[in-house]
Amino acid sequence: MAWPGSKWKAVLLDFLERAGWSAGQVFFATLLAGGTAASVTNLPWKYSSTIALSAAVSSVILTALQYATKLTDLPFWPDQLVRLAKTFLGSLAAVILTSGVFDITTFHWNTALNVAFLATITALGKGLLAREHIAVAPATGGQPAATPRSSPSTLSMPTYLDAVER
Repeated sequence: MAWPGSKWKAVLLDFLERAGWSAGQVFFATLLAGGTAASVTNLPWKYSSTIALSAAVSSVILTALQYATKLTDLPFWPDQLVRLAKTFLGSLAAVILTSGVFDITTFHWNTALNVAFLATITALGKGLLAREHIAVAPATGGQPAATPRSSPSTLSMPTYLDAVER
């Protein structure tokens, strides 16, 4: 840690990165789930924006829960799986919460699951494309080499490590 506030700054950036990507992924997924035959003027822009905002809020809540349970310092694939699960649950919750009066028997589950699935697939793509490795110093003087780390975050590796390491 360079200075005392860097941990808080890194954590805040981690929250913003996760919420921003969740919002973008759900926005994109909602537009796609609306159908490709629609023209640009007929796309559900307001609905997509509302769901994206709800997904960002959901991401902040789920990330706070992850930090509270100290499940942040994970290797790449477990971290990626947690992010995928949070994206799926957050986008599904966003669709449900923005549907107005929720009735389990008349709710459009197919659309909600399509949005959640598309958002999760885009989250997987983002995580794989953002994968960054940290260089590790070789073993010296009887000290074992540190294990290399990867990150599914678009934050720089030092910022990501500042945020998630205990």
